[in-house]
Amino acid sequence: MCRTSDRLYRTTAEIFSVVECVGCGLMRLFPWPQPEELRRYYPESYWFAGDGTAAGRLEELYRRWVLADHVRFVVRALLPLREAGPVLDVGCGGGLFARLLQERGFRALGLEVSARAAAVAWRQNGVPAACGILSGAPLAAGSCAGITMFHVLEHLYDPAAYLQAAHELLRPDGRLVVQVPNASCWQFLLFGENWNGIDVPRHLVNFRARDLEALLRHCGFEVVRRKFFSLRDNPAGLASTIAPGLDPMARRVRGPAEPPRTRLLKDALYGGLTLAALPFAVLEAACHAGSTVMIEARKLA
Repeated sequence: MCRTSDRLYRTTAEIFSVVECVGCGLMRLFPWPQPEELRRYYPESYWFAGDGTAAGRLEELYRRWVLADHVRFVVRALLPLREAGPVLDVGCGGGLFARLLQERGFRALGLEVSARAAAVAWRQNGVPAACGILSGAPLAAGSCAGITMFHVLEHLYDPAAYLQAAHELLRPDGRLVVQVPNASCWQFLLFGENWNGIDVPRHLVNFRARDLEALLRHCGFEVVRRKFFSLRDNPAGLASTIAPGLDPMARRVRGPAEPPRTRLLKDALYGGLTLAALPFAVLEAACHAGSTVMIEARKLA
């Protein structure tokens, strides 16, 4: 279907293929890298942690602002269940999103495969975070009121196993909120293999909205709501598609360290490009063709 390399982090110059199943239409990386190989494509700081500098503080303020619509979506899903158990944020990174839920009265926990990220979640954001995979989470079956997974499933060899593990951890009528890049978006139609949502070679599966909904139903969930716009992800994703060299996280990962003024200037340019991308991102989302899809799903018995 298309062939491309790691445009964002430049961890490898290898060319990878993205193929489409002739039966179900699901898109995936082919062939899949072996686990020990895949780890090389994940930079050590593949998550956000404020560094205390002026630029870092500004970036945290920005992230708080753009995460507000994620928080609203989750709060609406879980408000009736706030006292029924904890909310587990799977792939919590440095813990900022879980902290925002805590600030709204939820008992939020984190789960991360990166020990460094889990430590940052504890130290900088006060979020109890475990290091591991969902099937090994130190929580009792049926104990969680809610589970969130933002940009997790597309990285997994077996997304269904994670959804089944979430089903087991959720209490009856518990809520799951998942978000993935939407491969049926206009951005993919326009930019093809250069679309940021492909993110070769880290994304093993490329979901269309209908693919994700079918998988959720297969794993025992009922789709309650869907949302095709993310203020954090959709405009910024388009900006990173157009100018990957300006992406702030990618620049920090690629190094070398930039002087503060250079960092602020490039961040400002990226911010301007993101702002310019906003009208298009809003339009495609209004047509249910946004570059991400966020779904609230209810656990069925």
